[in-house]
Amino acid sequence: MRENGPVTSATRQPETPAAALPTRLIATDLDGTLLRDDKSVSERTVAALAAAEEAGIEVFFVTGRPARWMDVVSDHVHGHGLAICGNGAAVVDLHGGPGAHRFVKVRELARENALDAVRLLREAAPGTVFAVEQTYGFYQEPAYPKLHMEIPDTLAPAERLLAPDAPGAGEPVLKILAFHHELDPDAFLTVARRAVGDRATITRSSPSALLEISGPGVSKASTLELCCAERGISPEEVVAFGDMPNDVEMLTWAGTSYAMGNAHPAVIAAASGRTVANNEDGVAVVIEKILAERL
Repeated sequence: MRENGPVTSATRQPETPAAALPTRLIATDLDGTLLRDDKSVSERTVAALAAAEEAGIEVFFVTGRPARWMDVVSDHVHGHGLAICGNGAAVVDLHGGPGAHRFVKVRELARENALDAVRLLREAAPGTVFAVEQTYGFYQEPAYPKLHMEIPDTLAPAERLLAPDAPGAGEPVLKILAFHHELDPDAFLTVARRAVGDRATITRSSPSALLEISGPGVSKASTLELCCAERGISPEEVVAFGDMPNDVEMLTWAGTSYAMGNAHPAVIAAASGRTVANNEDGVAVVIEKILAERL
């Protein structure tokens, strides 16, 4: 883990960690980071993103959201139009707009790994309930709470949803979601990682005890690294932003990284710097500073 940068207040500019190379790519989480709590993108942030692109800096939205929830930023994509969704499980071209996105890259969770994770979590944390996120479909167990703004395509036990003849069996599984009504969120994450081991990658981004389970080695960081390698961009040329445990690997990988003022303690420990909270446009504050230093 890196040593934390100084904490900034709403009245101070964030301290920019020293960068050996000019910034070529900005990677930002959405919820709790780029988006305000009401899920809006402020005018200041929209202007900062456009200015970064105009200056030749690529912007990647890197989120746990599925592709179908990307309409919140689809009006703000520039240039390549790509976003990393599902905590790295998919790279999506957003140029087609809501409902017309195209999957450029899919890093699926094998059904046998997903079934192993379900079995092991049922044993380690009785009372866990599950949902299955696929490229286009969403399926859940009857006891899984209504955490999402959508109606599931099918209600059935997870073992049935992941069976070879299940509804949507021809679609890749991007991740499974595991929810517990009683456990502390961080304690649930610890239990799950110990139980499942290397069969899957487990993280969380919700304030509730909701875990996100992806394929082995699949994370925001590993997929961002693939996208950067395709462009000849090194980690030292990347500035990343995040607020929750699912951002930790990305913030550790990037040459320069910022924890939001509202970030989880693990994120603060992982980032090389800190900016103000999402509701105070912390991402825009840093982008403006980066661009000002180029003048």
